[in-house]
Amino acid sequence: MGGTETRATRDLRETAHSAQVRELTAAGVLTDPAWLAAFAAVPRHVFVPFFWTGRGAGHERLWAEDPDPEHRARWLRGVYTDAPLATRLRDGELVSSSSQPSLMARMLDALEVRDGNNVLEIGAGTGYNAALLCHRLGEDLVTTVDLDEEITESARAHLALLGYHPAVVTGDGARGCPARGPFDRIIVTCTLPLIPAAWLPQCRPGARVLAPLSTGLIALRVRDAGFAEGRFLHTSAYFVPLRGAGASPPWVAGGLPYELLENERFQFMLILTAGVLHPREALDLWRREDRPPRERFGVTVTDEGQWSWLDDPQGPYVWPLGDDPEAGPSPGGR
Repeated sequence: MGGTETRATRDLRETAHSAQVRELTAAGVLTDPAWLAAFAAVPRHVFVPFFWTGRGAGHERLWAEDPDPEHRARWLRGVYTDAPLATRLRDGELVSSSSQPSLMARMLDALEVRDGNNVLEIGAGTGYNAALLCHRLGEDLVTTVDLDEEITESARAHLALLGYHPAVVTGDGARGCPARGPFDRIIVTCTLPLIPAAWLPQCRPGARVLAPLSTGLIALRVRDAGFAEGRFLHTSAYFVPLRGAGASPPWVAGGLPYELLENERFQFMLILTAGVLHPREALDLWRREDRPPRERFGVTVTDEGQWSWLDDPQGPYVWPLGDDPEAGPSPGGR
């Protein structure tokens, strides 16, 4: 990467990039021609010049400029693997990542953007997701926010390398970005305890908000500044949690069978109802309702409160959500 780059290196990266786009297309996650064109035009390696592998004391940094050609090859293979990549660690803890490309493609498709939509991204991450949005909509319609100045500076630099200059804002994503609103779409790349109250007044009526809650993705339709409602998508989603607002509540409960704690459907419900249902109550309901998938659950947001529900927002199965995260910062995730 740089002035001494060889044609062979460039060809290798282009081949890896093309192979990833073919893989995502074959997997059925790039069905929209506009998003296919965006993924084909925006190379991931520009946004991930290095990443970390392993855990704890075993972290290893792979980077584009490593003098060892085998290490550089491992970096390139990793960048174009359909996997999330740890891009920032702090005291051994994951702070920011580049999300799994297939999940990014699913989320962008589920965002249901239209030409002319003004989009707010919460969690700038590497800038890769913002670049895809810029290709699809134009940079003037894209705003990405992150609390961490190091992350926003890095994302801004990565975007500029490809000629994209959206609004990259350093600030608390839980407060949105009213100066750039109103928004037609909000996409979130960190796990939330609930939807920040500040977002809905920054949305146009009919706006769509796509955000990770529990281990799923909630897709909300905004009616007005005081009301939004929607269901979860069927897909699972695991992101870096919202920082400073209180992490997702603990859900691992002693006495429950291990195989249940490892069951994705039950884990989702257990986290969603944590602090409201006792784990045994959650288990009884889950079994009684025939092990419901994520898409049977939904969320309602009003200016008086927020709650999750099973099948029907009017009950009988309704649970209040947690504390408002507006007072806490949000990390990167793309």
